[in-house]
Amino acid sequence: MIHARTLHALEFGEITAYLAGLCRTVAGRERARRLAPLPDAETASEAARLYEETAVWLARPLAEGGFRLAAFPDVSGLLRAVEERRAAAQPDAEAFWALREMLRQAQAARQSIAAPEAERQWPRLLALANAELLPVQLTAALNRCISDDALLKDESSPELYQVRMELRRLHQSCMRKVKDYAVQYNMLHYLQDEFMTLSSDRYVLPLKANFKGRMQGIIHDWSQTGETCYFEPMFLVEINNRLQELKHEEREEERKVLAYLADLLRAELPGAHAALHLLAELDVLQAKRALAEAVDGRCIPITGAAEGIELLEARHPLLMLAPLLRGEDAESHRQCRTRVRPLDIVLRPGERALIITGGNAGGKTVCLKTLGLVAAMTMSALPVPAAGGSHLPWFSRMDAFIGDEQSLTDNVSTFTAQIQHLAKAWKHLGESGLVLLDEFGAGTDPAQGAALAQAVLDELIDNRTFVLAATHFPSLKSYALTREGARAASVLFDPDSKKPLYKLAYDQVGASQALDVAREYGLPESILRRAEHYLLQDGGDTSALLARLNALAALREQELQELRARQTRARQQLEHEKDKLRRERQRLHDEVRAQAAELMKAVREGKTGHKQALKELSRLRGSLAEELRPEEVSVLPQIEHFAPGQQVLHLAFNKRGVVTDVDERRSRVRVDLNGVNLWAAMKDVRLAGTSAPSAAAPRAGGPVSPVLAAVRENAAPARPGAADARETSLLRLDLRGQRAEQAEAEVERFLDKALLAGIGEVEIVHGRGTGALRRRIHEFLRTFPAVASFAAAPEDRGGDGMTIVVLR
Repeated sequence: MIHARTLHALEFGEITAYLAGLCRTVAGRERARRLAPLPDAETASEAARLYEETAVWLARPLAEGGFRLAAFPDVSGLLRAVEERRAAAQPDAEAFWALREMLRQAQAARQSIAAPEAERQWPRLLALANAELLPVQLTAALNRCISDDALLKDESSPELYQVRMELRRLHQSCMRKVKDYAVQYNMLHYLQDEFMTLSSDRYVLPLKANFKGRMQGIIHDWSQTGETCYFEPMFLVEINNRLQELKHEEREEERKVLAYLADLLRAELPGAHAALHLLAELDVLQAKRALAEAVDGRCIPITGAAEGIELLEARHPLLMLAPLLRGEDAESHRQCRTRVRPLDIVLRPGERALIITGGNAGGKTVCLKTLGLVAAMTMSALPVPAAGGSHLPWFSRMDAFIGDEQSLTDNVSTFTAQIQHLAKAWKHLGESGLVLLDEFGAGTDPAQGAALAQAVLDELIDNRTFVLAATHFPSLKSYALTREGARAASVLFDPDSKKPLYKLAYDQVGASQALDVAREYGLPESILRRAEHYLLQDGGDTSALLARLNALAALREQELQELRARQTRARQQLEHEKDKLRRERQRLHDEVRAQAAELMKAVREGKTGHKQALKELSRLRGSLAEELRPEEVSVLPQIEHFAPGQQVLHLAFNKRGVVTDVDERRSRVRVDLNGVNLWAAMKDVRLAGTSAPSAAAPRAGGPVSPVLAAVRENAAPARPGAADARETSLLRLDLRGQRAEQAEAEVERFLDKALLAGIGEVEIVHGRGTGALRRRIHEFLRTFPAVASFAAAPEDRGGDGMTIVVLR
């Protein structure tokens, strides 16, 4: 669990409040505000996968069956009232209209989710949508009975339809009689308006006040000015009495319809709750997607504690959201995102403590809060601002000792408050715990505080508890460099300006730079000179040495950034060259296919001989291989001597044969390929025991070119042997035990070789484990342009532990 005090210290409530603001419905906002870390790693991982699937579903255009949630009135109160069977809580037509709007959206959302590709692309979202049945009868009844303006339709019941038709007939009859009466008795000049109106639910005429004695009737009301009286002539009394009877009948029929709808709601109340639950969940999921866009975030995998902590290019989420939380525009937010510096927070396998030193205002506390808040968000299945390749272990307990926790009312100092909270949490800490210590022990005697902090770190490391500590104690700086299981890091400052760089330099310690900070904030120079004098007298001034270390680390960080930029440019150039190679390959393939088709047509029409066609096909296939792989051909070892009777492998066709003749002058040999005799260049054949380049393998399961088809018509299948073993090695790549970045690079090289070899289907073995390696490989396969599709292998071939990839 994560204590509420820790979540408060990490400002997790700011994240949930912002997430709630991104929701479009009342139910979604309530669910977002209640969001908290999930109970275990499996639940959190499943919720993260649900979010990823929802992001794919939300990306679908509306024209292609996509769905966009719109706001609808809150119906939770209505459902609670019906569930609790409150006698006085009879829903009205407006409440049922709100329920109709909610059910309509739930139905539309489920239809959109249940797309043909749902089982393949968002199975968890489909399971969520189909978890419970929606109220079919209630939805149909509401659509039939409730109009868009929140009134009961005439078609709600036959009786209501009949009453309303009678009311309309009565109204028309009344209008006609009034008009005839006014014309007959020439009384239009008596009226303020030529139309009649309603007063006290009765038809009346707006009569000028000074003419009220000219006619017999009843005055029901007066206007505010007193110039108009609402007058019911005697000839309208009977009609108005009938009108009251019909109005009463109408209200009674409406009450029956509403009671009928209420009974339907009670009967299908679980379905109504399920619809509201589905929409609230979708609302929170789309809000998570909007949060990810705001912080450039993603859900990072949860791994085992043995793999350590690896947060790459992590940014504090609230720093990323600061302009939006202040209500500023999108441009301010975009500029803020570029200003927030990323941090790499890394604890390698076997390390449990990261001790951060360095100057004030350098970002030590931000580093602690970044890890704590990112961990809390990850455990809540929220996207976090961290780069791909990041991962965190599951923390069953997390405690943060950050900030001044003193209390005058409770007579508790900062140091006492830290000790009290640590003592309460100590019995809950273990291998899956995380402790964040910000200047622990600083509120008491420095020597005793440092000793206590060191002892606490010793116990936490021995208990295999993860801990991040920020400190200025000199003894802890040497401790961080020498203690097994601990790692030192220092916040960097610019060597010239003394400004913080908000970067961590690992495996070194930093100076506190208190005097530089005091000078920066305007403390008088006389005080600073005295402080430097006392520091020299104490013999504890190591700032020059640490400043040198800081300068070297800053220089190294700058060089690393330049190397990363060069690496990015090189990777982009490589992708460009690969695309160019693929286009060239396709062009050559199309040309050879066309030439081969013409040649086969000539054979069928008898314009060329069979042997001549085979020679031409061999030449075409060889030229295609040479143009596609000039660099591979140039580095292959050349065989200096062939002799008749030798077993050889023809690289272009990947077929075994026997040498029948040798032409040394033209550097070619005649090969018998199971009855098919052809001349081949020496560079295109190898002795049977020599390994062949992967590019010569045919594409298994892919389309067969006319060249290869022509050869297969006249050649028997190759005998099993070394070539079969070579093909097997090409078809499968085993990545078990590798790190994600290394595995991704291996997959890229493997697919490039398979493409050059013409292989159509390959197997990638990654094992089951936590699923992190599988997800990373699947993420890469989605972006690889030559991958047509990929899926988990059948259970008899490895199941989730292996992925089968089909290439274009």
